[in-house]
Amino acid sequence: MAKYEPVIGLEVHVQLLTASKAFCGCANRFGAAPNTNVCPVCLALPGALPVLNAQAVDYAVRASLAINCEVRERSIFARKNYFYPDLPKGYQISQYDKPIAEHGWIDVPAADGSMKRLGITRLHMEEDAGKSIHDGLVDSGKYTSLDLNRCGTPLVEIVSEPDMRTADEAYEYLTRLKEILLYTGVSDCNMEEGSLRCDANVSVRLKGAPKFGTKAEVKNLNSFRHVRLAIDYEIERQIDVVESGGTVKQESRLWNAAEGRTYSMRSKEQAHDYRYFPEPDLPPLIVTPEFLERKRAELPELPEARRARMIAEYELNPKDSFTLTATREFADRFEAAARTARNPRRVANLLLSEVGGRLKALGLEQEQSPVSMAGIVQAADLLDDGTISSRQLKDLFDICFEKSEDFAAVYEREKPEQITDTSAIEKMIDEVIAANPKQVEQYKAGKTTLAGFFVGQVMRASKGQANPALLNELVAKKLNG
Repeated sequence: MAKYEPVIGLEVHVQLLTASKAFCGCANRFGAAPNTNVCPVCLALPGALPVLNAQAVDYAVRASLAINCEVRERSIFARKNYFYPDLPKGYQISQYDKPIAEHGWIDVPAADGSMKRLGITRLHMEEDAGKSIHDGLVDSGKYTSLDLNRCGTPLVEIVSEPDMRTADEAYEYLTRLKEILLYTGVSDCNMEEGSLRCDANVSVRLKGAPKFGTKAEVKNLNSFRHVRLAIDYEIERQIDVVESGGTVKQESRLWNAAEGRTYSMRSKEQAHDYRYFPEPDLPPLIVTPEFLERKRAELPELPEARRARMIAEYELNPKDSFTLTATREFADRFEAAARTARNPRRVANLLLSEVGGRLKALGLEQEQSPVSMAGIVQAADLLDDGTISSRQLKDLFDICFEKSEDFAAVYEREKPEQITDTSAIEKMIDEVIAANPKQVEQYKAGKTTLAGFFVGQVMRASKGQANPALLNELVAKKLNG
């Protein structure tokens, strides 16, 4: 492997979240009964003409700007000609030499911890084909069935530059791309429903070689995990072919997840095999500078910029910032709560560790938490001002989850009392100090971090009821006296 360098590029098809299809008024909806969301345009009946969906253009421009592409003022639709049973027209309306957007980029973390910029060649608009169903029906042993509901579904295809060198980089690219698209609201990116589909172009070359090797296109990648596994497999397969004296073929290959390997599907078509020519029934698409600037102004704060701001504003660590910005909705909820709290960082800690840990253990999502964001803020404030201890907070959260009640109700009912009597706390400290002479000696020798040990022992003895601020003060006083 050290002798070779993989070269990887991804082609990502993204279904746009419009109400209707790309070139007709049929519903753009997953899960309808077969062949019910169709019309003469979808079915390519004689005389039916396409009409471009303005919302699809809006979303395509929004996605282009979010991934730093240059949007063309004038782009052209083209006919991509090929025969397949689920393509009634015998061609797909797409874009070829004049796509709506080009020359973009996404930054991803590299193996050395730095950020690596991965280029995006183009984003172009097109329509989807139908779906051939080969199994699952009564007569699937004899026939292939066609569901044309998906015909005409609006897509954008995002083609990366061959800038990735590892499967991990491809995984990070996909993760960041999906995150950006979700933030912009242009797609739900649901791979199970086909809203986001990915093909990987993989080749290998000797390290330092100026020319790329022969690439294979890997298809049928239905999860980000499978993208990573398939790329790693394909890299090793091609190295084995070259090492054994063979030649890598330019072809399309299918990923078989059950076997963890790729299989040859067909020799790869060249662009000219599609016989592209301008779509005569659609005029050029004009994106005016005014429209473009309006769309740019409407962009939300994107994930990378939001993470950087939240780290600075709330003193978060990078790992927590990634978790909190996983979706736009989750980040919005956190920020709305954090702005009302005394200590936003403590809100983040409680949300991710105390609440998040319990949710994970129970197999629940954030939306199913019995503790609301307001409840987390209340808990953080009580902890911050010393009204309750961390032990008491854990106990209260346990009750919240056990009884499916929000924090405010549980706290009002349970209202744990704190020990604020100085003499009572001093007595417990004296007992702990007397029981741990070795630790006292180490503390006095300079290991001052042991103060936390004594605080913990007293807190345990008080069953979490000693006032934390007073306890820390008295422990320091006793040890240094």
